[in-house]
Amino acid sequence: MNIGLLFGSFNPIHIGHLIIANTMLEEAKFDEVWFVITPQNPYKINQFLMDENERLKIVNLAICDHPKLKSSTIEFDLPKPNYTIHTLNILKEKYSNHSFSIIIGSDNLTKLHQWKEAEKIIENFKIVVYPRLNKVSLNENLHHNIKIYDCPFIDISSTLIREKLKSEKSIKYLVHQDVESYLEANKKKIL
Repeated sequence: MNIGLLFGSFNPIHIGHLIIANTMLEEAKFDEVWFVITPQNPYKINQFLMDENERLKIVNLAICDHPKLKSSTIEFDLPKPNYTIHTLNILKEKYSNHSFSIIIGSDNLTKLHQWKEAEKIIENFKIVVYPRLNKVSLNENLHHNIKIYDCPFIDISSTLIREKLKSEKSIKYLVHQDVESYLEANKKKIL
């Protein structure tokens, strides 16, 4: 199978994540898109994070009605912080019959050279890029494993969701309906 990997903290997952996953599923012709829940991003060490199992539960609520969107806990048992190259190598070994592509925003494409073992990632995996707000200029002479796709831009962040919850404001339409219900009912536990 051809799998697109959308890495993230998903702290919590929101409609923007779902739009990206669904768009890339269709545009890049993936068989499935996996939400790889990252327990600890090496570039966001001091960021507030809900418990990883809570984030998994919330991701599963958000994707329960889409058979081609899956959650992955592959990084839960890896050393923290998590590095993409380690996860990719483990996935490649564990699922040798699948091909994996990374789905990233254009902002991450400009920082890709800073990632651990970036050259190995670029040489061995396809990288599917969607546009982000900062509209970075993308070099036309990109590596053959990097492809840019058009995707609707939705300016929503997990930080915005958490701030709205803390200040008792509505998150309706910013997250999946089941996620909204869960977050509203459990905000004291997760925030």
